[in-house]
Amino acid sequence: MRAISGLWRWRHNPLRRATDLAEAWVALAALLLILVVTPVAGVIVGRVAQDALQDSVRDQRASRHLVTATVARKLDRSPLDADPEASTGRELRTRVLADWTAPDGTAQHGSVMANLKNPDRGDHFTLWTDAQGHIVARPLDSATATTHAVLAGVGAALLGVGLIESARRLLVWRMVRRRYARWDQAWDRAGPDWGRTGTGS
Repeated sequence: MRAISGLWRWRHNPLRRATDLAEAWVALAALLLILVVTPVAGVIVGRVAQDALQDSVRDQRASRHLVTATVARKLDRSPLDADPEASTGRELRTRVLADWTAPDGTAQHGSVMANLKNPDRGDHFTLWTDAQGHIVARPLDSATATTHAVLAGVGAALLGVGLIESARRLLVWRMVRRRYARWDQAWDRAGPDWGRTGTGS
């Protein structure tokens, strides 16, 4: 709005300088770019991210499998594991030695983190594996992928706003610097005794 009011104010003003009008046009162009281009860029980035993330969700769902494992024995806590008393509000996990069958039918045995508070031999729990039975992270769900895509779109729009505003400020700064340089040249042309006019010296 400031850009539009600036253009309107300087339209027929006799004190208007070319740089004043140029600054107002730059501000108006920046405003239009922010209102039109950045939302479009945000939507495009969001859609591209959504497509890529949803493809990843489908791939992970196809390649990762939820299997049931059986506790062989509880293992001592690693010094790097989180303190159970400090992990309030989070899912408590315990390191155990477990057996499970991979989706391809092979028997697997190894140290894993189980979501059991007090695991005993023979307790069952679930874990995610690949087709060969190697432990993998839980697959990304569709809602989380959509959230990441929306955040990517918003981030792209905000980045666009920042770049446009930075470019506007840089242009205005250069215009002001040129204006000051022209004023200095005008003062130099006026001569060193410009203030002594009519003093008879």
